[in-house]
Amino acid sequence: MSIGFGPDPVEQELTRVMALLDAGTFADDESSLVDLKEEAGRRDRQGTVRPGEPRNERAADQVAGEAACMANTPGGGALVLGAADDGTLIGTSLDVEWLRSRVYALTSNTLTIDVRPVVVQGARLLVIRAPQAIEPIRWRGRVSWRVDDRCVEIDPATWHAHRMDRMQFDWSAQPSTVPVSSVRETAVELARRFLRESRETHAIELAQQSTGELLRRLNVVTGDGLLTNAGVLAFVGRAEPAFDYIRREVAGGDARQRVREGGRSLLEELSDVFTRIEASNAIRHLPGQMSRGQVRDLPELAVREAVVNGAVHRDWGSPQPTVVEHVGSTLRVTSPGGFFGGVTAENILTHPSVSRNTALTALVAALRVAEREGVGVDRMVREMVRFGHETPLIDEVEGPYVRASLVGDIADGPWLEWLDAVQPRDAADDVNSLLLLRHLVQVGWVDVETAGPLLQLNRAETLGALQRLRNTTLSGVAIVSAVAGSPDGSSTAYALSDGGRAALQRLDDAVAWRRDWPTRRAIAASYSRARGRISTTELGSIVGASPSNVGSVLRELEESGVLEPSRVNRRGPGFFYRLVT
Repeated sequence: MSIGFGPDPVEQELTRVMALLDAGTFADDESSLVDLKEEAGRRDRQGTVRPGEPRNERAADQVAGEAACMANTPGGGALVLGAADDGTLIGTSLDVEWLRSRVYALTSNTLTIDVRPVVVQGARLLVIRAPQAIEPIRWRGRVSWRVDDRCVEIDPATWHAHRMDRMQFDWSAQPSTVPVSSVRETAVELARRFLRESRETHAIELAQQSTGELLRRLNVVTGDGLLTNAGVLAFVGRAEPAFDYIRREVAGGDARQRVREGGRSLLEELSDVFTRIEASNAIRHLPGQMSRGQVRDLPELAVREAVVNGAVHRDWGSPQPTVVEHVGSTLRVTSPGGFFGGVTAENILTHPSVSRNTALTALVAALRVAEREGVGVDRMVREMVRFGHETPLIDEVEGPYVRASLVGDIADGPWLEWLDAVQPRDAADDVNSLLLLRHLVQVGWVDVETAGPLLQLNRAETLGALQRLRNTTLSGVAIVSAVAGSPDGSSTAYALSDGGRAALQRLDDAVAWRRDWPTRRAIAASYSRARGRISTTELGSIVGASPSNVGSVLRELEESGVLEPSRVNRRGPGFFYRLVT
């Protein structure tokens, strides 16, 4: 029986790009896997394209640099030569074997590329594959790799650290040369405090053990009586600071606090950062919220997860600290090292739990410093959305670094009270239901196609999340309803039910809370863009109005050139407006 291997991501992306080029619809749509390049040296100063030649040293040098960058990037990549960034097909006459030989020579005999000619709309292009490098490939003495859609220089030590990451090497689990006797008593007491504060029976029992037994049960001691690297970080520390905490009242203002102190254990630095954030995290009273009373501008659980994740998942091969910027009611945590183990900004909510420092992550989880492994991002999102804040932005930035941004403010009291009335009760704790409900309030509608990227789930899982939301009630009435008027064969769209919307509006009115509900025009525009059409029945169903009262909105969009009628007479059963393409 043959083994079915998974698809090649680079070839999948090439197929997509070539299809767009063939259709003439490509427009600045490059990715980290595939790059388009016009052959260097073909245009004169007036911009006229000169005829191509079989050999072009400027083009060979161009391809060598781009291919080396691709090869140094995890997974490798591809270059389409002869097509401009905007999809304009210039073509190329370069000889395949000559180009392959020149790139090999220009990279000091370290990079062998695969080159194949293709013809698209009559233009000859070269598809150049650069396989993932085993050792960093230098071009002009430098090492670079792809970050998003461009090449960025990286030092070889960082490149090798990322290669170990890809090999699942856990540096934090390795034995150190530091004996157990070197642990700082302050760190041990903090570990006991974290355990006691969890109020879990097992954790409290662990906190009562002797120092030696505590460390042994935490798996930070080797058979030779040495600490693991995770144990050294947590209980001894390093000369360089693990954190750089900066507090400003406003963006661009002077730093009110700056703490960057090395020579302490990670647990001490974590505790210090927690304390300082708490002191500057304003407490607000929520009118009408007798059950909650007061809340902070930034949810404490979200703050803790962001800070802890910035420590345990970072690249500890870098001497740089994890930077925690606390500006007003915004917290930004930037940690050395990019995403790890296949995690991206587009799948971070649902990707299986991975860590470049598995032992350190497990240690912090065992100490109850943060949520158990793999749930931290879910927890951040859940807490921020539940209090009415924007979803945390977690992304990889040039360096590479991972940056998590939490933007807080006065908590949305009516929204919190509205969620408190939702049944079943755990719906208000389910991150998928929270994201869907917040989307419905802010956008007005949702379907499986728009919900999938929002929840970072596949189609089947997204349909399940939507079905659970359909079974959610508020005061005995369904909180969402299906949008009426959708044509047969289309996916079901959902909106807040009349009762769900009215209940939130009443709570807003009771405390004079100004909510930016989406306008009818905005709803109609977003709905038609996503689904290709809209009718007065559909728009009326979404906004809770009679179809006869929303026709003017669609006519305005027609006059603006966004929509066009499906019939010239604009009447009769089944009449709708379609998106102008």
